[in-house]
Amino acid sequence: MKIVTPKEMNALDKAATENYAIPGIVLMENAAKAVADVAMEKLQGKANPQALVFCGKGNNGGDGFGAARWLAAAGVNVTAYLVGAEEKQVQGDAALELAMLKKSGAVTLRSLTKLEEKVLQELMAAGLQADIIIDALLGTGFQGELQGVMAEICRLINRLNKFVIAVDIPTGVNAWDGSAAENAVCANATVTMALVKTGMLFYPAKEKCGRLYCADIGMGSAAIDACPGKKYRITKSMVRELLPLRSPTAHKGDAGRVLIGVGSPGFTGAAALCAKGAIKAGSGLVNVITAEACAEILRIKLTEAMVHGLQEDREKEILERAAAADVLAIGPGLGTDQETQSFVRSVLQKIEIPAVIDADALTALAGHTELLNTMKLMKVLTPHPGEMARLTGLAIAEITAAPLAVAEKYAFLWNSVIVLKGAPTVIACPDGSVYVNSSGTNAMATGGSGDVLTGIIASFMGQGISAAEAAICGVYLHGLAGEIASGGLVGLAAGEIPYCLQQARKNLQKEDSADIYNFALQMIQ
Repeated sequence: MKIVTPKEMNALDKAATENYAIPGIVLMENAAKAVADVAMEKLQGKANPQALVFCGKGNNGGDGFGAARWLAAAGVNVTAYLVGAEEKQVQGDAALELAMLKKSGAVTLRSLTKLEEKVLQELMAAGLQADIIIDALLGTGFQGELQGVMAEICRLINRLNKFVIAVDIPTGVNAWDGSAAENAVCANATVTMALVKTGMLFYPAKEKCGRLYCADIGMGSAAIDACPGKKYRITKSMVRELLPLRSPTAHKGDAGRVLIGVGSPGFTGAAALCAKGAIKAGSGLVNVITAEACAEILRIKLTEAMVHGLQEDREKEILERAAAADVLAIGPGLGTDQETQSFVRSVLQKIEIPAVIDADALTALAGHTELLNTMKLMKVLTPHPGEMARLTGLAIAEITAAPLAVAEKYAFLWNSVIVLKGAPTVIACPDGSVYVNSSGTNAMATGGSGDVLTGIIASFMGQGISAAEAAICGVYLHGLAGEIASGGLVGLAAGEIPYCLQQARKNLQKEDSADIYNFALQMIQ
């Protein structure tokens, strides 16, 4: 599913009108109807339902005026408020919606340019009687902090503790990066128009949006396909189409030969988790190459993988074994002593098979990222924000504030697929395409989860799909397996994730009954 920045969405709105002859008022009417549809679903069965609709003077407010009119036509007692402006300040398509609302005569309409104590008390009383509140104050162009009457109304909406539907995005939420103003509206549901905006998939915006719906407002597939953005939300159907298929006559040599360079004394758990991830993701043959001191321990932990202890000429041995493999996974539990780090850099310069580079192998590249552009291999880097900070020199706070932009930039600079782990994980590719994961749970915030992911991605690469496809499939299935293993509860052990990968793959074949809300609305989460 394509996602867009506010700038890209504005360009799409313009193109729909100028290039595809779709009047703006048609798009606004469809948006208003979609909001009203979600509201009516919530109000179903209510006797004498009541709604408050708070509108700004821009297009977001225009959607709100239209939604108020549709709700009134369906028998809802609606009061609409124009906040922070007089009626004469409403322009364009929003003015047309306001005129239609007034002509209908079915909705009480008031302007709120300032909030005196008496007015605030009246609003509080009306809010307490309402069954639903619609936030159509400010749209996806908002950045910064809320001021004046807007801040007061948003604070009031949050205090009322009613079911809130946000139009396009909750007021006070930044659609670019997911940050939020101090008094940003906390919605129970958000109806966003045409395409999901990038910021909605990141915290705190994701939480403030509540249940997210994407409304088809009639732009048409041609206009959306022509949108130049290359950002996507990973969906079940996307992964289902990308996963490698196995021939009915396949043997273990056909299913991917994975070489895993991992483990040092005291860190054999990371090595075992990585290998388990590769095995349970479907690899035909998994070879683990590790420090000689760790080999016997790993042979006991891993009955399905072949374990080899490195002898004196470590580099020669790993290069020979890599020549017989389809992919290398390197890093988990490997060690950070100077000799090992130098060894890792040398190996990565010489091997030619694809590689997944994680953990201590990423540490080896800190201060040496120029090597990434001289490597012969196709590579996937899987840093968490701390590792990304060491690689880039950026502060962790800078990375977590703009993970999409950071991953996109360095995927291009390093000619690598970047899997920037987080909530959510972002995958960026050298061609400029970026993917945001939609699976996973906070129960996966436990040591070893990343080691499992490295093995899964390596497994899919070994099974013959591209580095980008393997990262997309690996990240999504890793998250889905974590959801299944945790059962919605904290206390998940990373070692449980691999054993739920088969169920996760099985779940891919099921269409969620809630995927399609109606002909115009797709429920995103």
